[in-house]
Amino acid sequence: RYHVAAASDPIYKRSPDMTKSPMTKSEQLLRIDDHDFTMRPAFGGPPIPVGVDVQVESLDTISEVDMDFTMTLYLRHYWKDERLSFPSTNNQSMTFDSRLVKKIWVPDMFFVHSKRSFIHDTTTDNVMLRVYPDGNVLYSLRVTVTSMCNMDLSRFPLDTQTCSLEIESYAYTDDDLMLHWKKGNESLNTDDRISLSQFLIQKFHTTAKLAFYSSTGWYNRLYIHFTLRRHIFFFLLQTYFPATLMVMLSWVSFWIDRRAVPARVPLGITTVLTMSTIITGVNASMPRVSYIKAVDIYLWVSFVFVFLSVIEYAAVNYLSTVQERKERKLRERLPCTCGIGNPDEMMIDPQITGYGSMDINTTGNYGMPENGGRQERMLAQVALNDPQITGQVKPSRGYVNIWIDTHAIDKYSRVLFPGAYILFNIIYWSIYS
Repeated sequence: RYHVAAASDPIYKRSPDMTKSPMTKSEQLLRIDDHDFTMRPAFGGPPIPVGVDVQVESLDTISEVDMDFTMTLYLRHYWKDERLSFPSTNNQSMTFDSRLVKKIWVPDMFFVHSKRSFIHDTTTDNVMLRVYPDGNVLYSLRVTVTSMCNMDLSRFPLDTQTCSLEIESYAYTDDDLMLHWKKGNESLNTDDRISLSQFLIQKFHTTAKLAFYSSTGWYNRLYIHFTLRRHIFFFLLQTYFPATLMVMLSWVSFWIDRRAVPARVPLGITTVLTMSTIITGVNASMPRVSYIKAVDIYLWVSFVFVFLSVIEYAAVNYLSTVQERKERKLRERLPCTCGIGNPDEMMIDPQITGYGSMDINTTGNYGMPENGGRQERMLAQVALNDPQITGQVKPSRGYVNIWIDTHAIDKYSRVLFPGAYILFNIIYWSIYS
């Protein structure tokens, strides 16, 4: 029932690999106890080259408030330590977990400007050590790091940001350790499924430089740069469109009768308060920077337009009040007009009013109410031409000095406000797009 290997079987003739022998301890095979692994390989000689490559697994969050980003990556180191060489008949490598890492020398990499970082430990420490017979070593670990990213938000939310993750040896200067990208720019690999809700990842690339510290010396530093372009559609829906609609809503008051105070005043106050809420909501999710952002320019200009629409009605209301006071004083000075049979005929009679037929067309439209407007004009004209009241016959132009066309302010505002806002939008989007 069971196959017994004979001496002629090829499996029996196969030479055993000492690296896979269960009777040989890995520490004995690597001669861990025969060497001092607190020192770097080839101590006292030339700097040891350490190649690095990175596999970016995910780009988790980008925070404008904290000005940082969080990235999960596989960080791999390559170097040669002849103290770990071992005999092998088929040149097969040995793979270990984090328990052996603590007993040998490994590069002391750290992330410059990092705020938090950790090695994943589910279900065990995500650390792998692979040793080849000639002493070449591959050391890989899965890390999540939160690092600083200095952002320029002057064009927010129409901005493009470039962040960098910096890797460096903590203890070994360039005299002891030569840190470099193993295959240049090809040493950085990314997952095609990486995506962010607010950003479009445009480019990943690598660079290497020397960093100098006055007290310790020069160190090799590796950089992972990535460029992000912000998606604008979310901010169009949440900020720009509501602000534009509030400005347009404030223009509705220009078509409402100036005497309809309960209609125009609440409309102006509502739009001002809504714009204040939008501005507060945007700034609540942003850092308190000392410069003006692009969204601030748009929101505050929109707020000024809304505020000016309220001021416009205040001006119209004030001028209307002044006009009514003049009318009231004029009525008090006029004699009784009960005997006037047909005020319209009196208005067009040049002997009574001092105006010809053409004067009606040239002076009859000064923003007066339709009901009783012509009679009011007639009373003013009679007063101006009555010597008992004025002492002398006034010229027809004295009529213009009394009546102020308050309707004209609304008429001009209907054109000036939309035209100025459209011009602002053209300039704004041409600059920031």
